[in-house]
Amino acid sequence: MQTTLPASLYGGPEAWARERAAVFSRAWLFLGHEGEAATAGDWIAADVAGHRLLAVRGRDGALRAFHNVCRHRAGPLVQGAAGHCDGELVCAYHGWRYALDGRLRAATGFGAAAGFDPREHGLLTVRLETWRGLVFVNLDSGASPLSSHVAVLDGLIAERGLEMAAPALRRSHDLACDWKVYAENYLEGYHIGSVHPVLAEELGSAEYRVRVDGELVVQEAVGVNDGPQAGVWAWLGPNMGIIVERDGGMIERMTPVGPGKTRLDYLFLNDDGAEALGGALEASDRLTAEDAGICEAVQANLSAGAYDTGVLSARHEAAVAWFQSRLAEVHG
Repeated sequence: MQTTLPASLYGGPEAWARERAAVFSRAWLFLGHEGEAATAGDWIAADVAGHRLLAVRGRDGALRAFHNVCRHRAGPLVQGAAGHCDGELVCAYHGWRYALDGRLRAATGFGAAAGFDPREHGLLTVRLETWRGLVFVNLDSGASPLSSHVAVLDGLIAERGLEMAAPALRRSHDLACDWKVYAENYLEGYHIGSVHPVLAEELGSAEYRVRVDGELVVQEAVGVNDGPQAGVWAWLGPNMGIIVERDGGMIERMTPVGPGKTRLDYLFLNDDGAEALGGALEASDRLTAEDAGICEAVQANLSAGAYDTGVLSARHEAAVAWFQSRLAEVHG
C-alpha cells in the first residue's frame, strides 16, 4: 500500500523552490500555440514556476524564446499573455530596445561607459521547439529533444485524428492550490462520482480506464454514449493536459505561479471558431468550477496542520502514485 506525499510538500516555500529548480528548470514546458504568434512582432508569454518567458516571431519567420527580462536592470519586455510589438522589444523600465532576434539594438540614453559592448548584452535565450503547432520551451540546453518527450502523445493524437488548429478561444482561471493538488486531481477519475455529478451521469456504466505510458497519463471512458464529454484525456508533465472530445480539442496549461497558487490556461481548438464549440465549452466551465472548489478545499486542509499523509488506491490512483513517486525523488 502506497502512502501519499506529506502535506508539508504542498504549498510550502521550500518545496516550491526545489520543484522550481529540479522540475520546471529541466523539463519541456508547454507555452502556447504558434498560431498565437503568427506574424513578425507577435509574441506570447507566461510565468511558469517563476520563470518569466516569452516567444516572439522574428522578421525571418522564426519563433524564438527569451527570458522576459532586460539585461540592464531586469525590467519586463512584454506584459500580459500575448500581444504585438512593432519590430522590436522595448523594456518598460528604461526603454532599452532589442531586435526580434534578441540582439541589443539600443541602450536608450545610457551614455558612454568604459567596457560596455552592446553585443554582450543581448536577451537571454531559451531553447524552443514546436510539435504539431504547439510551442514548448526548455531552460536546460542539454535536455533531450522535444520529439522524445511527446512521442507517445504523438501516437495518441495521430490515432484520434486531432488537428492542432489555432485556438478559437482562450480562457484562464486562477486557483488557490498547489500545482500538485490540481495535477493529482487531473490524474484520476475516482472523484468523478462525488465532484462531477453531471459528468458521472453522462459516463453512466462506462468503464473508466487510466494508464501510464512513458511520461504520458491517458484516461478514457470506454463505452460512454456520444455526449459532450465522450473522448480521451491525457496529461504530459509537468504542465500540459490535452482533451479530445466530440466537439473538438482543448489544450490545458497548468502553471504554478507561486507556493500554493496555480493558473490554468485553456486553449480551445476548433477550425470553425468559438461558436462551434457547443456543449464542450459549457461542460468545461462547469467541470473547472467543480475541480477548483474541491482542489482549493483540499489545499486548505493540507495547510491546516491536522493531516500529514494518506493512502492511495491501487485500483483508482495508480497514476497519482506514479506522479508522487517522481516527486518523492525530487524531494529525496
